[in-house]
Amino acid sequence: MSSLYNTHYQTKSAVLFVIFNRPDTTFKVFEQIKAAKPKRLYIAADAPRENVLEDELLCKQARSVADSIDWECEVKTLFNEKNKGCKDGVSAAVDWFFTNEEEGIVLEDDCLPANSFFKFCDTLLEKYRDDTRIRHITGCNLQDGKKWGNASYYFANRTHVWGWASWRRVWKDYDKSLNNYNEQEVKDQINNIYNDSLIVTCWVEIFHAMKAGKINSWAFPLDFVNFFNNGLTIIPNENLISNIGFGANATHTTAEDNIFANVPLSEINEITHPVFILPEKNADRFTMNIEFSIEAKKKKENSFKRKAKRFAKSILKQAAIFSLS
Repeated sequence: MSSLYNTHYQTKSAVLFVIFNRPDTTFKVFEQIKAAKPKRLYIAADAPRENVLEDELLCKQARSVADSIDWECEVKTLFNEKNKGCKDGVSAAVDWFFTNEEEGIVLEDDCLPANSFFKFCDTLLEKYRDDTRIRHITGCNLQDGKKWGNASYYFANRTHVWGWASWRRVWKDYDKSLNNYNEQEVKDQINNIYNDSLIVTCWVEIFHAMKAGKINSWAFPLDFVNFFNNGLTIIPNENLISNIGFGANATHTTAEDNIFANVPLSEINEITHPVFILPEKNADRFTMNIEFSIEAKKKKENSFKRKAKRFAKSILKQAAIFSLS
């Protein structure tokens, strides 16, 4: 683990801060933003949900974070008057951000950044600004201590959105409803990325559920757009983002004992760059195994195959006996 910074790095990038109804985590994340002192800060807040009485006060408390800006900073706010929900609310906030900025950093109210996260994003936003192979920079590392290569970061096909940065050139391709993609072609295209039948099946199921409106997520469409543009994501070899929002009040991350909850923060002092710009497929498989329970599904599938094989042998044996009678 790299040693911690003694002084706070001040970011060059604009920052979008997406908040809702969790003032406790909002102010914790804001303290890290405050330490980085962005010169342009965008704050987007969804409105209280109808018939959820506690939202009124909680949303008001979360929005008061805008009153705590005490450094020289251009501040823009987008406070919804009606609740849009996770998918529409966050994607609209990012639309707004990249309408105003060519590039920048996006943090949600439960994504606690290390200070060097900001330098990491600044450095790589500049380095890969015009490299269309690179579409996404993330701050979270979910590899349970496993390092990929000797550089400060590696490349993957998956996007992770717990603290990330990107460019307008990438976000313009975002397709919230996946209207540009034909359901019949998706399986073959995902198979070109992950040659693993269960992983492909999981993504195909997610795609169908997204198209049917059964998953309220803005992030999965970003994965698919990255896949179908053969894009690469930069992932640090140290964890620069800790998701502190797991719990009963979360929209999706409700299990507090999740392996990805509250992963300790590290820092990256000196950024070293990899020589090979190729995706680490096994790194993606590691996270997807946990997300999609791939190994458990394989064991179940293998058990079924073994039973089916024994059953088939029994049928053949009986058929042979009957053929002799």
